[in-house]
Amino acid sequence: MKYLYYLLFAGALGAQTQTPSQTTAPERKDAIIVTGTYEAIPLDEADRAVDQVPVRAQSLLFGNVVDALKLDPSLDLRQRSPGGTQADLSIRGSSTGQTLVLINGMRVNDAQTAHHNLNLTTPLNEVQSVEILRGAGSSLYGSDAVGGVVNIVTTPPESTEFRFRSAIGSAGTNAEGGSLAGVLGQLSEQLSFSRDFSSGFRFDRDYRDLGFGSTTLYKWAPGATAVDLGFADRDFGADQFYGNYPSWERTKTWNADVRQNLWDRTEAELGYRRNSDLFVLFRDQPWIYTNRHVTESWQAAVRRREPLGGSATLFYGAEGFGDSIDSSNLGHHDRRRAASYVSLDVRVLKRFSFSAGVRDEVVHGMPGEISPSLAVGYWASSKLKFRGGVSHAFRLPSYTDLYYHDPANRGNPNLRPERAWSYEGGADYRLTERIRLQATLFNRRDRDVIDYARSSPTSIWQALNVDRLNFTGVETSAALRLHESVLDLSYSALHGSGQPANDLQSRYAFNYPSHSATAGWTGTLPGHIAARTRVGVMQRLGKNAYAVWDVYAARSTGHLRPFLQLTNLTNADYQEIAGVVMPGRMALGGVEIAWPGKTR
Repeated sequence: MKYLYYLLFAGALGAQTQTPSQTTAPERKDAIIVTGTYEAIPLDEADRAVDQVPVRAQSLLFGNVVDALKLDPSLDLRQRSPGGTQADLSIRGSSTGQTLVLINGMRVNDAQTAHHNLNLTTPLNEVQSVEILRGAGSSLYGSDAVGGVVNIVTTPPESTEFRFRSAIGSAGTNAEGGSLAGVLGQLSEQLSFSRDFSSGFRFDRDYRDLGFGSTTLYKWAPGATAVDLGFADRDFGADQFYGNYPSWERTKTWNADVRQNLWDRTEAELGYRRNSDLFVLFRDQPWIYTNRHVTESWQAAVRRREPLGGSATLFYGAEGFGDSIDSSNLGHHDRRRAASYVSLDVRVLKRFSFSAGVRDEVVHGMPGEISPSLAVGYWASSKLKFRGGVSHAFRLPSYTDLYYHDPANRGNPNLRPERAWSYEGGADYRLTERIRLQATLFNRRDRDVIDYARSSPTSIWQALNVDRLNFTGVETSAALRLHESVLDLSYSALHGSGQPANDLQSRYAFNYPSHSATAGWTGTLPGHIAARTRVGVMQRLGKNAYAVWDVYAARSTGHLRPFLQLTNLTNADYQEIAGVVMPGRMALGGVEIAWPGKTR
């Protein structure tokens, strides 16, 4: 620890060639979002509860994408290990399968399981920002967007640049990452990699993560061509992850996405994802119980926008999806679906906005799903905006929900798709240029919710449809900007009602956070030290509350940028997933080497 502190502050005081700051306080006023809308709009003009966390400008103040998601108390992150190893994500009390995760708009939820939806292939150096849509989004994105949507946004580089970081820390942690970006005429390219290794903070909790990514943009006559490639290889000790077993698991994921703008009104997209999963119930005795799964999925879309004159725009398009699984446990299955949508958007900036759309998704072998949505925004004054909306969403059962079986769990091939109606209303109030307040009240009515239930502790968990669940909640936040620093305070409360048939014990439906709050500060300290701290408080339904305090600091200028990341400073004893103990106080420190080039 003494060495890490010395490394950080000695680097801060040393004489170096200065470059513009790359780690600054987040700026919300002029932020542009692409999530929850068919085209990019200013964040202030969003009619839905959308937030954005800038990452690239503060890259040394995040250990991974999960750190950015922790800043929103409406998100329920359920990690099984540091760094987001096999992490689940849910929004507004939804299940993990009811939360859709995207990378630049491409779906990354795996068709095999509704869990592990943060199995990302994008190294941190490639991430520009994380955008969060709270509430139903099926009219835009289709299945799984019941509780909300998280979109990992990458952008091509604007300058030639090289970065490399290396760090060591607690529990035998060793982490490296880097990127090489270049701009040559109309071509932009960035290559990134990351490697994280830990011997584990306790028995059978070691992990190894390896990731590679590529972002390419080429501008030519018909329009820009964007290509995203990613690969991730993760293996980890999974003690207690799936019951009282010393398990082990390894996943490999590949994805490719190509987007082509056809002049200024049409876009075509084609994406592919492959994921393999090797699971061993007893790590040192793999012959007892081992599962192997391979899933493949593809998606294709053609989207178009038509200005109707004045302030109205019509959006419409068609999409196709397919997925398949080859599994030693689940068997061989595949399914196809197609969707079409249309949406009308009317927008008078700082005055009035209105959007109404409908999506029809047809699933082979299942009834079709029609998902309408309506959102309205009204500026009562230049400082106060009211917004509200209603939308429908659905989720298809995963292959695990349908076909999985082991001594403790049983799927159900007769499961029906989940359906939900969401309602919300809120207000954004900018008291001054430095003070911003937000509040949202929402209600979601779920039907045919997929859960696992049992009649007694000795019975097996059986997948079934819960007739109805209702969730009502409130989300509030306040942001105060003081010179080069920002103070953020957020609080969310949630109440759910309903239960499985015949008073069965529920496994997932009633494990939501009833109260969640975060207090965060990001700013600059003397000596060009950028810093960020966060205190998160969580209370799950029927459980005791716990608080986790993290601190991050880094030199924000120069070619040599030492950094320090301290997590769980209070050494809190907590579990985000029942039975899976999370680590206590930990530290990670290192140096990033940066050679920026000229901005074009």
